[in-house]
Formats: sequence, C-alpha cells, structure tokens
Amino acid sequence: MKNRLFSLAVLAGASAFLATSPAWAHAHLVSSDPAASATVASAPKKITLKFSEKLVPAFSKFEVTMPEHGGMKVAVKTAVSADGKSITGTPQASLGKGAYKVVWTAASVDGHKMNGEVAFKVD
Repeated sequence: MKNRLFSLAVLAGASAFLATSPAWAHAHLVSSDPAASATVASAPKKITLKFSEKLVPAFSKFEVTMPEHGGMKVAVKTAVSADGKSITGTPQASLGKGAYKVVWTAASVDGHKMNGEVAFKVD
C-alpha cells in the first residue's frame, strides 16, 4: 500500500512539473494568410504568419521563394507584430501568378528555434 501511494505521489509530482515546464511551451505556427495550400485569386499585399507564443523579433523572419523558378527569392520586408505573436511580410513588388513558398524561422522567448514552410498559389 505504501509503495502504491508513493508511486502515485511521484507520478503526480512529475506531471505537475512537466505541465508547468517552460521547455514544453515552444511556439508553433497557428495560421497563415494566405492559408497553407490555398489558391488565391489576387496577389496578397501582405503575408502573415501567426504563432502560439511570443517570438523574439531578432531571430524571427521569413523568406518567400518561387519553386517553379528554381527557388528564386522574392524581395519581402518582414516585421514581428507589437504583441510578438505574428510575423508580417510585405512583398516589395506585386506577386505574379504562380506558386510561392514561405520559409520561416522563429525563435520563441523560451529560446527555442523552429522553422517551417507554407505554400500558396496566386491564380
């Protein structure tokens, strides 16, 4: 009986520790505009990535490329929002018809870096 109670106490303590540990709270991509895999009728004037946690602006950005043109980079100026949970990019020229890939890197305030991709098409 003592062993069972001890085991339950250890399990409860470990669960409480893991649930509150900041290492488990990495930022992850919540949504994007344009949405992942979307086909949009007109070229977006801004591209926005929203994250679950606050980001460190100095280490959070994205690039836009055109996979159908050998990964050619599209000039885009990015900025992290005032609340720290979004990265918005403004293409420096209008996007033409075709496929685009947003390649992002983000660092959360807990110090962990993440990266990923979001693809969309302009029709």
